[in-house]
Amino acid sequence: MSNSRAIAAVTATLRSLIERGFDPAKDPNADPLVQGTSITTQPPDEARSANPPPERQLNLYLYQVMPNVAYRNADIPGQRPGETGQPPLALNLYYLLTAYAVDDQQPVSHRILGRAMAVLNDHPVLGRREIETALPNTGLSEQFERVRLSLQPLALEDIFKLWSGFQTHYRLSAAYEATVVLIDSMRIRSAPLPVLQRGPDDQGPASTASVSLPSIKEVRLPHAQSSASLGDQLLIIGQNLDGVESVRFTLINPRSNGTQPIVLLPPAIEATNDGIRVTLPNDAAAGEAWSAGFYTVAVVVTRGLQSWSSNEVPISIAPRILSVAPGNTVARNAQGDVTITITCRPKVRLVKVDNTHMRFDQQVRLLLGTAQPIAPQEPPAPPPDPNPPPAGTDQLTFVFHMEPSEVGEHLMRLRVDGIDSVPIDPLSDIPTFANDQKLEVT
Repeated sequence: MSNSRAIAAVTATLRSLIERGFDPAKDPNADPLVQGTSITTQPPDEARSANPPPERQLNLYLYQVMPNVAYRNADIPGQRPGETGQPPLALNLYYLLTAYAVDDQQPVSHRILGRAMAVLNDHPVLGRREIETALPNTGLSEQFERVRLSLQPLALEDIFKLWSGFQTHYRLSAAYEATVVLIDSMRIRSAPLPVLQRGPDDQGPASTASVSLPSIKEVRLPHAQSSASLGDQLLIIGQNLDGVESVRFTLINPRSNGTQPIVLLPPAIEATNDGIRVTLPNDAAAGEAWSAGFYTVAVVVTRGLQSWSSNEVPISIAPRILSVAPGNTVARNAQGDVTITITCRPKVRLVKVDNTHMRFDQQVRLLLGTAQPIAPQEPPAPPPDPNPPPAGTDQLTFVFHMEPSEVGEHLMRLRVDGIDSVPIDPLSDIPTFANDQKLEVT
C-alpha cells in the first residue's frame, strides 16, 4: 500500500496531468488563448499573491480530507489468514480547481477551466505510470485500489461556506473527489509462522458441473502445502479427464494484463490412476517465464476431433529462496544493521521508470520470524539505450536494523504479491522447517 507521501502523490499527479493538457506540443489543436497557463497549488487567498500575478492561472487546491467509509473498519487489504495489524488510513481527497485570467474581450478563465476539466474527464482513474512519474516511491501506484476522480457538484450554500472560509473573493471553480488513498500503518504487523501439518479430512464442499465434460475437483500440492513452488509435483483430481492433452496455467494479476497462459505438455504431465500428475519446471527458463502469484489451472482434453477445457481452479505459485549471501549466518555491523542478498526463483518482474530508474513490478517483502515485513532495496539502473532493460531479477538485497535483543535464528519467508515462499524441508518425513530457509543473526 501507500506511504505517508500518497496525498502529495495525488496532488502531484493531478498537477502533472493538467500541465500536460495545457502543453501545445501535446495537442496541436489546443486553444491558443489558454497556452502559457500557470498551474499552481496555493491556498485560494494566496493564489494571486505573486507580484505581478500570472496573466493566466489555474489553481489546484486540496481543501478537504475525509475518511473513506468503505475501508474505515475493513481488514488490511492483502492480509493473509492469521495476520493481525492496524488497518490502513483510508482517505478521500477533495480538490478545488479555480481559474484566473483577464476577461476583457474573451472569457479566458472559462476556457482555462473548461480545458482543465476536459483533461480530468479523460483521466477518471490515475494511471500507475502517471503517479510514478509525478512522484515516485510513494506506493500509491502499487496499491490494489486505484485512485478514481469524480466531479463534485457544489450547492450555492457550500460555495458560500468554502469561499467565506478562504476569506477571499469567489472565482470560477470546480470541485473534484479523489478516492481512495490507502496509507499503510507504521505499526508492527504480526505474521504468524506457517502451519506444519493440517488435520485429517480438512476439505470443503465439492460439486460436479457435468457427468461428461472434464471437471477438476481438487489440485493437491506436495506435503499439503498452501502454495506450490517451481519443481513441485501436483496431482489434479477430477472427473472425465481421460484424453488429457495439456494443462494450462493462467496468471490472475491486474498488472499482468495480456500475459499469455503457460501450457504444459507431456512428459511434464502424466495421466495416472490417481489423477493427472503435473511436474512444474524448475530451470532457468522457468524462472523467466513464470511469476510468483495466483494462477488458475485448467485441463484440456481431446477425444477424437473434439477438445474441451475443464473448469478453472485457483492455486498459488510461491517464490523459492535458493541461497543467501554472504550466508545463512550473518553478523550485525557497528550500527546494528544487517545486509543480505537473496537469490530467488522465479524472478521478480521489473519495469523501467525512466533512463535512470527501475522499479519492482511486484510487491516484494522479506519476513523474518513474525517480525515486520522488510522491503528490498531499489533495483539497479537500466542499461543505456538502445539496450533493453531487464524484465526481471533474481537478486534481492535487503538492509534492516536488528536490536541486540533480536539476534538469533529466524525463519525466512520471501513474500511476492502476497504469496510466501514455502520454508518446509521436502526431504523430511515429519513436517519441519528447512535449515537453509533460516537466518542466524549474530
